Amino acid sequence: MKPLIAVVGRPNVGKSTLFNRIAGSRIAIVEDVPGVTRDRIYADCEWCGRAFTLIDTGGLELKSEDEMWSHIREQAQIAVDSADAILYVVDGKTGLTTDDSLVCGFLRKSGLPVVLAVNKVDNVVDDASYEFYALGFGEPHAVSAEQGKGIGDLLDALMEVVPSAPVEEDPERIKIAIVGKPNAGKSSIANRLLGYDRSIVSDIAGTTRDAVDTALNVGDDKYLIIDTAGMRKKKAVDEGVERYSVMRSILAIRRADVALIVCDASTGLTEQDVRIAGMVHEEGKPSVIVMNKWDLVDKDSYTVNTFEKKLREDLKYMDYFKSVYISAASGKRVDSLLPMAAEAVANSRKRISTGLLNEVLGDAIRISEPPSYLGRRLKIFFVTQVSVAPPTFVLKVNDPTLMHFSYKRYLENALRKSFDFSGTPIRLLVRTNSGDEE
Repeated sequence: MKPLIAVVGRPNVGKSTLFNRIAGSRIAIVEDVPGVTRDRIYADCEWCGRAFTLIDTGGLELKSEDEMWSHIREQAQIAVDSADAILYVVDGKTGLTTDDSLVCGFLRKSGLPVVLAVNKVDNVVDDASYEFYALGFGEPHAVSAEQGKGIGDLLDALMEVVPSAPVEEDPERIKIAIVGKPNAGKSSIANRLLGYDRSIVSDIAGTTRDAVDTALNVGDDKYLIIDTAGMRKKKAVDEGVERYSVMRSILAIRRADVALIVCDASTGLTEQDVRIAGMVHEEGKPSVIVMNKWDLVDKDSYTVNTFEKKLREDLKYMDYFKSVYISAASGKRVDSLLPMAAEAVANSRKRISTGLLNEVLGDAIRISEPPSYLGRRLKIFFVTQVSVAPPTFVLKVNDPTLMHFSYKRYLENALRKSFDFSGTPIRLLVRTNSGDEE
């Protein structure tokens, strides 16, 4: 098992910059504002043939009684409790502070080995790291996360205090992005699926800012749960950090295999819910529409039908969607999410033989002939599948300009009636034998 190393320190000492530098990519949001990192963020790393997992945590404000800082402390405590070692980051430009000493006391209670990194030491002249010997954690390692200086020596020191684990191939996981508006219950759903409080849950909009990845094994099935920041309308996104958060959410959709589009059933489907579903559709990702907070809806025997009708009307462009009505608060029907997501992924990866495709296409053409324009009729020669995720089919025709969108939609529906593509978009490309495309 890979050793866990928790990155801990007070706000704005550069923990996330150092985390990104060691991880080798911009996983955590970096902004010169206290409290940007709020949840625990994990990254699998390696150094000199040894594997380990780094955990980025929020800046510790041990004196504050503010609710958000309290949540951040809880997340940091969970990270420390599960870690094998601590990477304690301090600010070499600011120097030793009272808050550093308070964090020092917090870490000492853990009994874990601590490696001290003095960040923001950009050159030898700035190096006053010797004063941090006073913390009692041994040699301070002067680094510049921004410039990448001193990182090798720091990692060598970390490898000396954690168990050895060789680098291994990670098994293929189904990547599930949980997306939606702020306060729709995304983090609550993630925590329910994982079985513990992985993400901070609060009534404060914008609590989750990074896309938080967590591996989940259920029997032989392996998943990666990606909890994302709430996506508000563009005109409402004016804070720099929040803008990055929305960008991370969009990137999370792109790298996911499937999206759980979470909507607040107590307020009904909104324009922003439809817009977010549209993003998922445009990226060609399979999805499940998750109507959360179903326990807050006044129900009768027609309520589900009423909601489904509304979904059908507003999501006409993706009428392949799968929907489920849950309560993350009570846990009702949450256990159906993973199987539904896995089924949508399986459908998006489905391959159909060319012979079977052309048989279905031939039947559809016999039932309804292709359109004609100015005396010229569209001729469809054959269809073949060229890729998956999403399933993509090429129709070879005499003239792509004769293909009316309504007939193209008719052919798509014919494919959907014959093969189960529920939960996933499919794409039909229209080309001549010379390769011209509509």
